[in-house]
Amino acid sequence: MKIRANTAIGGFLIGVLVATAVTAAFWTPFDPLRVNLRARLQPPSALYWLGTDEFGRDVLSRTMAGAGTSVTVAFLTVAFAVVIGAALGVVTGYVRGWTDRVIMAVNDALLAFPGILLALGVMIVVGANKFGIVLALGLAYIPSVVRVVRGTVLSIREKEYIEASRVIGNSEFYSMARHVLPNSLAPVAVLATSMFGWVLLAESALSFLGLGVPPPAPTWGNMLASSRPYMESAAWLSIAPGLCIALTLLGINLLGDSLRDRLDPRMAHG
Repeated sequence: MKIRANTAIGGFLIGVLVATAVTAAFWTPFDPLRVNLRARLQPPSALYWLGTDEFGRDVLSRTMAGAGTSVTVAFLTVAFAVVIGAALGVVTGYVRGWTDRVIMAVNDALLAFPGILLALGVMIVVGANKFGIVLALGLAYIPSVVRVVRGTVLSIREKEYIEASRVIGNSEFYSMARHVLPNSLAPVAVLATSMFGWVLLAESALSFLGLGVPPPAPTWGNMLASSRPYMESAAWLSIAPGLCIALTLLGINLLGDSLRDRLDPRMAHG
């Protein structure tokens, strides 16, 4: 019952996020970039449901547009990290030898750095833009994927069906692509779900620090950053993006828990 509840609640929250992001790509109540100084710092009303910011821009429209940015960055980052990390993990776990030692030495060195710190270093080099964030956060999270996939592959490579693939003359590449990789994707799916939340939070943190998508393009992080001077006089400026981040992370965590329990019954609880 608990797994079903987690799946339902998590799926609903993430569904709302994705639906909002898709809708914002085609329609928002107002132009999220249009400045209207006559309507600056208006509280929530029938016209502006979530109020307006210090430049008179509609907070609801900017929050919707920020959802699109967050989903795009998180999806591209997770896809980048999973594809590169899974490929490296399969190679290191299956081939072993000096290839494994070299790749894992570099991987462990990257793991020694906190992900957000590594991303900050990359962002300083490549500059603050959407694809710079994807590259920075992707590089920060690839080592985690490599570690998980390698551990799984080390077990899979000893299975009978892998030996049978070698005996009938299949190449090592074919065995890796056809048998090893597909059977190592279950833990990657769980990791990718959690990583989506990590990336969303890291992107918001980078934007909050001024190293994310540059203004005036809205993101939840830079909306929070710009709301700091108005915490007391215009609390709605921080409540909207803050609540969106919290609910999205809750949905992702609930989905991740239910996915983990389904893929690994030993982890099921309650």
